[in-house]
Amino acid sequence: MKTNLSTPFHLWLVACFLLLTAPMVFAADDIRTERVHFKKGANSAVVEASIKGYETVDYVLGARAGQHMNVSLATKHGATYFNILAPGENEVAMFNGSVSQNQYEGTLPASGDYKIRVYMMRSAARRNEVAKYRLEMIVDGGGQPATHAPSHDAKVAGTDFHATGDIPCSMGKGQPTGSCAFGVKREGNGSAMVTVTKVDGSKRVIFFENGRAIGYDQSQADTGKFKAEKEADLNVIHIGDERYEIPDAVVQGG
Repeated sequence: MKTNLSTPFHLWLVACFLLLTAPMVFAADDIRTERVHFKKGANSAVVEASIKGYETVDYVLGARAGQHMNVSLATKHGATYFNILAPGENEVAMFNGSVSQNQYEGTLPASGDYKIRVYMMRSAARRNEVAKYRLEMIVDGGGQPATHAPSHDAKVAGTDFHATGDIPCSMGKGQPTGSCAFGVKREGNGSAMVTVTKVDGSKRVIFFENGRAIGYDQSQADTGKFKAEKEADLNVIHIGDERYEIPDAVVQGG
């Protein structure tokens, strides 16, 4: 016998579902921001704090391209990590602690505010666990002024990029080489951020320092192994099964 459920009953079920799931969505988006200030004459700062469940903290730290940054997170909680987001980024990370064991050291590719995002993995967050941590941030070296990009390297009209075009790319093993659109922001002295639009419309950002590819924008779910090789004036970059060919002229300009 077929049973007909009334429309009000359907609405009641939907309402219950929304009430049960809404708090989880809100908690996942609960990001608190704290500005980091170094004491006069110091080049480092230490934060000792804790997070609970889906709570996330962005520690915002201003720095210049060319400066050296060292960030480390110490915690007894095995599912608490930090990511680093480059200036202007709110989602994609240039460093992912869950992949690289909560220790970052490198030369910064751009000037501006970096976000050091401390978070708990979902498996632990949904149990509303508490994690105490000690976050140490060190920035040294003079770096380059924010306006250090060469004066002749004008931006493409209507964009934030110094150059745009297409590069050869492949999205999987055995896949034929195709073409991906790119835009590049140059910081001078071979430092640059190349944003590639993949065939599915998603973005991939590749970071260069001194003319060589040094990493990419890792998300929490993105664990592709990074490998970069030089073939004459061509940078051949592998990220998991992805492959990109970026000429030196894209990075250096000219």
